[in-house]
Formats: sequence, C-alpha cells, structure tokens
Amino acid sequence: MASDTLTTGTLVRTTAGVVRGRRVGDLVAWRGIPYAAPPVGPLRLRAPQPVTPWSGELDATEFGDAAVQHKKFTALRPGKYQPSSENCLTLNVLATPGTSGARPVMVFIHGGAYTLGMSATALYGGQSLVRRGDIVYVSINYRLGSLGYLDFTQFSTPERPFDSNLGLRDQVAALEWVQRNIAEFGGDPDNVTVFGESAGANAVTTLMTTPAAKGLFARAIAESPPVASAYHPERAARWSREFLEIAGVPLSEAATWLETADPADFVAAGTTLAHRGADEEPGTRAFAPVVDGFFLPTHPLDSFASGSGHPVPLIIGTNRHEGRVFPRFLNILPTDPTRIDKMFSHVDASVKERAIAAYPGYPGRRAAADLGGDVTFWEPSVLCAQGHTTVAPTYSYRYDFAPRLLHVLGLGATHATELYAVFGLTGPWARLLTALGGRRGLRAVTDTVQSHWLHFARHGTPAPGWPRYSPERRETLVIDDTSRVENDPLGQRRRAWLGYEHRR
Repeated sequence: MASDTLTTGTLVRTTAGVVRGRRVGDLVAWRGIPYAAPPVGPLRLRAPQPVTPWSGELDATEFGDAAVQHKKFTALRPGKYQPSSENCLTLNVLATPGTSGARPVMVFIHGGAYTLGMSATALYGGQSLVRRGDIVYVSINYRLGSLGYLDFTQFSTPERPFDSNLGLRDQVAALEWVQRNIAEFGGDPDNVTVFGESAGANAVTTLMTTPAAKGLFARAIAESPPVASAYHPERAARWSREFLEIAGVPLSEAATWLETADPADFVAAGTTLAHRGADEEPGTRAFAPVVDGFFLPTHPLDSFASGSGHPVPLIIGTNRHEGRVFPRFLNILPTDPTRIDKMFSHVDASVKERAIAAYPGYPGRRAAADLGGDVTFWEPSVLCAQGHTTVAPTYSYRYDFAPRLLHVLGLGATHATELYAVFGLTGPWARLLTALGGRRGLRAVTDTVQSHWLHFARHGTPAPGWPRYSPERRETLVIDDTSRVENDPLGQRRRAWLGYEHRR
C-alpha cells in the first residue's frame, strides 16, 4: 500500500491499521501513532503490550499526550500546554512525500532527566533534518518519572505484578514498531539511527547494552549521555520504598496504592524524592534504568568496558560547560561544594584531591558547576567511547560553540545547547539567542553538525574530516564556528578522574 498512500500524502497502513497524517508544508507528518497499548489500569507499571488493531482510519494529525509530569514542563508557548496522561506511548513520523527508495531513518529520544520532556516540543520537530538529508524522522514519547523509572517489582503480588525498566522497555517497543512499519513511510528498517540527548542519550547508550534492542538499530548518536546512570536492584528498591514513604503509603498497602493512585500523586512524591536525592546522594538519580539481571543484565559501563555492547557505529560527545545551566534551572547535579564533598565521600581522598585540582577556581561557582557537569556527562562518556572502540567505529566530539549571550549569562556551551545546531534553530528563538552576536557562528555549527549527523545516518561514518576515536590518540572533533580535530582535549583533566567510581 505504500506506493499508493504516500503519493496521496497522508494515508499509511501500519500493522495495527491505517493512519491518516497531514501535509506540513512540503512534508508529511503522522503524529500520535500508538506503538503500544495505553499503560493504564491493569497495565500500569507493566511492560508495554501490543496495540489493539483498529478499523477505519486513525487520525494521526496531532501529537499524542505527553507522559505524566509537572504541567510546567509541557509548555508549548506562553499559556499553551500539551496534555499529559498515562496514555502516552505514541510516536511521530515526518518524511518527504513519495516513495523513491528506502530512506535512512533517524529515531530521536528526548531528554529531561527521565522526569520531563515530550516529543511535541517544537525544537524536536525534525523538519530541517528531513529537508536537508531526505531522511524519515521519528520521535517518541515514553513513560517518565516514578511511572517509568522506579522499580516497584518488590511489591508485586500474584494478582498484581509490576515490571522493571518500563521506560527502557517502551523505547524498545517503539524501535520494534519502527522495524515493523517504517518501510510503509518510505524508511529503511535496516538503516535506523537512534539518537538522543541527555537522558535520551543515556537511553541510547543503555539500549546499546540491552539484549532486547539487538538488531533494532544500525547506528547510534549519544549527545551528552550520563552513561553511569543505571543502578543495581538494591539501591533501586530502596528508592521505591522511600518514594512510598514520601507518599505516606504503608508498604503493606503498596500494591493497591500503586494500582489506583492518581498520577498527580506519583509526580508529587517523585519530585520530593528527586530533590532529596540530589542533596543526600549527589551524583545519583533515582529515575534511571535498573540493572535487573534480565532485561538489563549488566551495568552499561561494564558492558562497554568489556566490549560487549551492540557493535554499531557510535557518535558520542558532550558540551564544553555541561554543568553551568543546572544550578539555575534544574538543580539536580553535584554543582556546589557541599554536594561535591558528599559525592566524593565513597572514594579515596587522593582521587578527590586530584579531580578538584583539575578545576582552577574551585570552589568558585563556575568551576564547581564544570566539575559536576563533567562527572555526570563527560567522564562516563569517555569511558564509554574508549570501550566501544574495540567493537565498532566510534567518533568523539566536544561542542564548544556559544553565542555571546550565553557567555554574558555565564553559561557558555552548556547542557543541551548543541540541540540548536542538531535541529537547526530558526525564527524568533534563534534571533533571541544571537541578539548579542553569533548568528553567523550558529549557521556554521548547524551546517557542521547536521552534515556529520546526516552523513552518519546514511553511511555509518561522519562526513570527511572527522577521524575515528582511538584510546591511544583520543581524536575529538571540537565543534565551534570554526571546528577542528584535537587529540585528547583536556587530557590532564581526564587523567585526574582516573580511579573515580560511580555509585551504583
């Protein structure tokens, strides 16, 4: 049916039924397509289940509900919010009309500390990538927060079981949907690149070590991944008990409450748990994958160290000043001396002394933020890259570009700013970002990043000029208005972190 449907522009037959999209300028968009059954009622806190097929045409012209989260994170524009609910397991497809050849597919997983975010965010639209690269673009929603990333399996009963790694399982289910259906949208299921940022990048690196995800994608791009953010069952079980304590639920009543509680109660208790953890156990995040021994058998850092990750080509990197945005807007990282001291409490004092010495100006605000950002994103990304080189081509970058406004604000090339280049920020937001200068630089880095990302998605290598990463030379593309390749940038700082053990 593909040759008939895409020619007319809107109708496509999926394995569950026909979906009707709509024209968006010169592109065709299908939005809010269910890739799994709504995880509500008896399916709450259970692994995703197949979609019930429908008859007729499913209206796929509007984005589906965001996952349950605080309303302020679902803002589309001032005064306008995307609805959120547990019925959130949907995805979106964007493509150019026509079916001439099987196009590369890029599947984006949004970030947000596994507690916030949605595919309806305008920046994630994908139009620039589709137009420039002639790809098929897919974006997904998945369960977040305590409904997606706390492990309640200890409270299972024979009548009411609970499953682990729900958000991770959702991402696998979405990739399975892509394998079954994307050819009908003009995409090549054998040429799928999964890419994500922050928690979405952690999803990418975790999927690279998840047995159920084997064969579901051919390439991977991880932008600022907190690779170490996965935890063993004992720690995860304790967090779920703390969550129930915060909610005021006796453990003997856990199963009933978990099945029937209002979603808003999950958000409220989860918010308190996250804030408590940031102070009491800095460097950890309660909302993260669980090394449960079966769906995720091994910690991702261990998998990469042993060379047992899926052997797919990988682009991985971080931004120059990852941590500087967090104290102002999402204060969950160890970016102040009190939290940093506590973070180092489980390691040898010489490791702490060596690491802190690598940040001139510490305990100043910016140096502390840089340290917290590096231990969260950069240092584990280096470990991931050097391990993965043994099984597949790996390419490392550091994103340094920041328009003058971000420097004036003291943020620099902070967390998530590479997304402006990846998705091609335009319009009023681009003008605001470059109000004090940097418009030409933003265009240059957008051209650089999109050229490499799209070439990688089509061919499995970045565009020419970006060498493979090796543990001996540590070749890294430094992305700026004028980009360059450096060997082992910040090598002294990298060596200063040797011996640091992430809490698991």
